[in-house]
Amino acid sequence: MSSTSAAPAAKPPMREALVAAAFRLFLERGYEQTTVDDIVALAGVGRRSFFRYFPSKEDVVFPDHERCLADMTSFLAASDTEHEPVRRVCDAARLVLGMYAENPSFSVQRYRLTKQVPGLRAYELSVVWRYERALAEYLRGRFTDRPDGTLRADVLAAAVVAAHNNALRSWLRSDGLGDAGAAVDHALGYVQKTFGRAAEPAASPAWLSPVPAGQPDDVVVLVSRRDAPLWRVVQELEAALGRA
Repeated sequence: MSSTSAAPAAKPPMREALVAAAFRLFLERGYEQTTVDDIVALAGVGRRSFFRYFPSKEDVVFPDHERCLADMTSFLAASDTEHEPVRRVCDAARLVLGMYAENPSFSVQRYRLTKQVPGLRAYELSVVWRYERALAEYLRGRFTDRPDGTLRADVLAAAVVAAHNNALRSWLRSDGLGDAGAAVDHALGYVQKTFGRAAEPAASPAWLSPVPAGQPDDVVVLVSRRDAPLWRVVQELEAALGRA
């Protein structure tokens, strides 16, 4: 009876192999000391292959943001008037969390690397701005009937990004331990409570209500002491109107 040898392990896709090689070198040598030539040599491919997937060395540190941004844009574009806009942008932000949570160890490594390299921090800020812009553009379309629509859209988009990033970075600082989804849900819940529904105007007291149609529009003049408490003024006004 002949024995069969195990099939060789499949090679990882070239894109993943380049990312793995890059981070191995970043950890061993440092980001600044690692070149694209070093990365392709370790991955066993040519420079042309690297630039087919990544426009620059910075892009290999953030390999999934373009895909995530495209997913977010498509998610928002698929919205309709039945979707409450604040909840919709909060759900869109959760797509970014999903990207980080797919590979916690890689996300933690990237977070540590980004903290150490000023150029990567600047790159990350530019990526965050693109997410914020996508949220704001969607919200502007939903708030076109409001005089403060553009302002509200921009402030809300910034609030969603700030809340999401606050929870995400806390999770990354903990080395990816704990429930990242619960932390982000808590932070985004704060945004939904604050912006999700405009505060209802307070009901006016009866003595400030408009005079009903058909009733005389009387003018009442009340004289009171300057230092009288407000409750006393209200009491005297009600008495003058015959409502005591």
